Amino acid sequence: MYWFLRSKWIAGFVATLVALQIGCGGDNPADDGTEPPVNSIGATPGGGGTADPTPVHPQSSQEYSPPGGSPGQLPTRPKQNLHPVVTIKTTQGDIKLRLDAEKAPITVDNFLSNYVDRGYYDQTVFHYVEDGFMIAGGGFTADLQPKEARAEILNEAHNGLKNKRYTIAMARNPEYVNSATSQFWINLADNSFLDYTSDEDASTYGYCVFGEVIAGQEVVDRIAKTPVHDTEAFPKTPTTPVVVQTVVRDE
Repeated sequence: MYWFLRSKWIAGFVATLVALQIGCGGDNPADDGTEPPVNSIGATPGGGGTADPTPVHPQSSQEYSPPGGSPGQLPTRPKQNLHPVVTIKTTQGDIKLRLDAEKAPITVDNFLSNYVDRGYYDQTVFHYVEDGFMIAGGGFTADLQPKEARAEILNEAHNGLKNKRYTIAMARNPEYVNSATSQFWINLADNSFLDYTSDEDASTYGYCVFGEVIAGQEVVDRIAKTPVHDTEAFPKTPTTPVVVQTVVRDE
């Protein structure tokens, strides 16, 4: 059905992934028929409340500085941190990530300003764990209830970053190129079949890598070894929830 259905375990993951993307909201118009507001990356928020109207640089979660000086002078912008560091604090230990806003500016801005800074990931779980493949999270509470996500974003899988071991990538609906919202995974192996190969269609566009684990690899490996089971809605979900207590910026 999808381009990377190469075994039953991947098929199960994809079935879950599609359900996750559908269950976590999308690009929904306002109830009163008016156009919804625009969020910090130029997309409309999907179900997760109204967007912050403060202008934000498309490659940074930092606010614009107000215009000043003589008439016609361009506003100054704060220096961007192109490689911000965040820590995912879990019940199994801490995972430190260095993000790459140089190669994935839209994805990093979305991850930070729409989710990390809003506390969205607090008390979510890694809902899919496949040793030798990936650990995936970012969309469900400890009792596996879906959280409403914000707008879908443009896919930056063509940025040259690869789905190598200990990299972090955005999950999306396999049928739609630009459908990532809040969910992510950390690769447990070099999963090259998830990389961008061409613009032909969604099956070849790949999944956007936007950072890497720089500390806590042993925590990632520990989570990978956690016992899992299949439920009616969730294949390979941990029998004891692996909870993301919070995700915070380090710098």
